[in-house]
Amino acid sequence: MTHVFKRAAIAAAILSAGIAAHAETITLKVHHFLGPTSIQHTKMLRTWCDNIARDSKDRLRCQIYPAMQLGGTPPQLFDQARDGVADVVWTLPGYTAGRFPKMEAFELPFMMTNAEATSRATWDYYEKFAKDEFKDVKVLAMHVHGPGNIFTAKKQIKTMADMKGLKLRGPTRLTTKLLASMGATPVGMPVPAVPDALSKGVIDGAVIPYEVAQTLKIEELARYTAETERSENALYTTVFVVPMNKAKYESLPADLKKVIDKNSGRELSAFLGKTQADNDVPGKAKMVAGGHTITVIPKSELDNWKRASASLSNEWIADMEKKGINGAELVHEAQGLIAKYTK
Repeated sequence: MTHVFKRAAIAAAILSAGIAAHAETITLKVHHFLGPTSIQHTKMLRTWCDNIARDSKDRLRCQIYPAMQLGGTPPQLFDQARDGVADVVWTLPGYTAGRFPKMEAFELPFMMTNAEATSRATWDYYEKFAKDEFKDVKVLAMHVHGPGNIFTAKKQIKTMADMKGLKLRGPTRLTTKLLASMGATPVGMPVPAVPDALSKGVIDGAVIPYEVAQTLKIEELARYTAETERSENALYTTVFVVPMNKAKYESLPADLKKVIDKNSGRELSAFLGKTQADNDVPGKAKMVAGGHTITVIPKSELDNWKRASASLSNEWIADMEKKGINGAELVHEAQGLIAKYTK
């Protein structure tokens, strides 16, 4: 009987250890480049973290690190997720120009209708065409922001001619090409660098959506906003990605992998895109309260902008062809997916 009791005690100990290991809380390090009061921190990433905590019964939790608190620069965020410096990050593929060329299709001029529909399209497109570009990570979401505007410190923009020679910040390779096509002098830089560059006169203005502008206090650093007619497709947008460290994901128990999978994909992408774009409304209100002169660029003038930038799509397609990729098909597919989800 003694041996029986011993075996039972050992079995109970093993079972208890297994239950304890199963119930252990895993904290994911989530890293991004905006501040702790940004919508990305307080609602977008926080909601995702709350959802995985709920669905895992608090076995999965997050520690969100804003404003590059884990070190490095915004262009290094993707590699931080890949290498395990962080478990999850929120960043722009376009911060490393040319590294994720297929996803650039959504950053071509006048592609986006609205952020929710385009974010759904971006996810579907990623799944069909661009998984190879992100094979080193577990991608949780792909999304875009609301319509981009042009904010300038000293000169009001009413026509394309008003941009001639202005040093305007752009977020990605294609957006800087867009600015150059319309006569501006493009300056590429991550968004956290914009306030200092504007205050020191390094740039004359920047292209960003309203929601980011309020985070950067653009109402204090610039006087003018050029907003495109909203019945037209947006001047530009930017693709964002939420990658997770692949080894971290693979180390999770099967049930916690299911929690991550449930809180990933098209619906998360749509939520992130819509949430970010919805924050354009208070962002614009802040510009108005700050005394900004807001100019709406009408369709008649936008037609000039479209003609000036039309060659960019052909150039991008040609660049893809050099890589052995059917760029024309990718543009066609991106446009079709956006149209599918646009209500």
